[in-house]
Amino acid sequence: MPIIHTVSERFLRYVQIDTQSDPKSETCPSTMKQKNLSKLLVQELLDMGINDAALDEHGYVYATIPSNTDKKIPTICFCSHVDTAPDASGTNVKPIVHKNYDGRVLVLPDDTSVKVDPAQHKDLGKKIGHDVITASGKTLLGADDKAGIAEIMDAAAHLMAHPAIKHGTIKILFTPDEEIGRGVDKLDVERLNADFVYTMDGEEAGSVEDETFSADGAVITITGVSQHPGYAKGKMESAIKIAAEIVEALPKDRLSPETTSGKEGFIHPTRINGLIEGTTIEFIIRDFDDDKLAEHGVFLRKLMDKVMEKYPGSQAKLEITEQYRNMKNVLKDYPHVTEYVMEAMTRVGLKPQKGSIRGGTDGSRLSFMGLPAPNIFAAGHAFHSKQEWVTIQDMELAVKTIVQLVQIWEEK
Repeated sequence: MPIIHTVSERFLRYVQIDTQSDPKSETCPSTMKQKNLSKLLVQELLDMGINDAALDEHGYVYATIPSNTDKKIPTICFCSHVDTAPDASGTNVKPIVHKNYDGRVLVLPDDTSVKVDPAQHKDLGKKIGHDVITASGKTLLGADDKAGIAEIMDAAAHLMAHPAIKHGTIKILFTPDEEIGRGVDKLDVERLNADFVYTMDGEEAGSVEDETFSADGAVITITGVSQHPGYAKGKMESAIKIAAEIVEALPKDRLSPETTSGKEGFIHPTRINGLIEGTTIEFIIRDFDDDKLAEHGVFLRKLMDKVMEKYPGSQAKLEITEQYRNMKNVLKDYPHVTEYVMEAMTRVGLKPQKGSIRGGTDGSRLSFMGLPAPNIFAAGHAFHSKQEWVTIQDMELAVKTIVQLVQIWEEK
């Protein structure tokens, strides 16, 4: 009897529910509309027969597929986030299925200036014959991370419908606010009660990531000298211009997102806000090596101090705060957790590729909360943009990977 996958049908429904998070909000979840999807997911889990599926006040969905084996096996969890990024609209998403993709440039109908071109999206050129899903040109698609959600939901439905597939206890976790860096802020670790977590939030089929950036945030606060501009000669020290000078002094050929790749880190100004008498510059600082990350902070402080030497009437202070750390620091002690994923991918016909994320995932923080958490492909591409896309066939491979993975844990 052939397996009937529901992942594409689920995905097409889920992306039409607006779940965009809001970094300016102080609530959890940051937008209450995220719960609209979470409530639906709980009901669908209950309908499968997963009796403990529930949504908590902070927007976290918890559920358990009970063990059906006599073996004593660590409890593993599959996790995805319900929110979509603030970078592009998530309202009135209209998903389009481009069946049997033939390699052409996909022109999106609601804004024909938005094109998904295989010349820019190299992985798209590998998907000839696949059914490609995009949005319509005015919004992001939401494959990040509703592809992961649909894959976990389809795998859960498959496991519940096929009790002959042996596995240990499986936990399901759907989180809010991952896109604004708060995905596990209110997580109840005791309630989750898992030993290891797999986040379904990666890109190309066959990829697994056990390494992320380590990350700090930094803010430079400049206090300038304000004067009436008509009488400011020799007196005014504009905090706005000082801020611009600090940004201009940053290296152009290194330590910049525009000029780094692989394992190279960077210092990246993300926001400037202020007036002549007071301006702030916000930065993100990233590196795979914690010692180098600290060096970048020292470099930024020296650069700031050098600029400020020219402005004796003004002051500047730098504050650096830890955001997350490279999950490799934890996962190196549990190599089998990643190795099992790679074996599962091989079993479904994929060539596994272990890589590093030039960013972070919920898995970064989960790993340091005692839940080692590598990241598995969800098969979406061009995240956070109107060009976002995914293929049905790759999502089905992600479902099959989950199903094989739980069996490998039981076998081992």
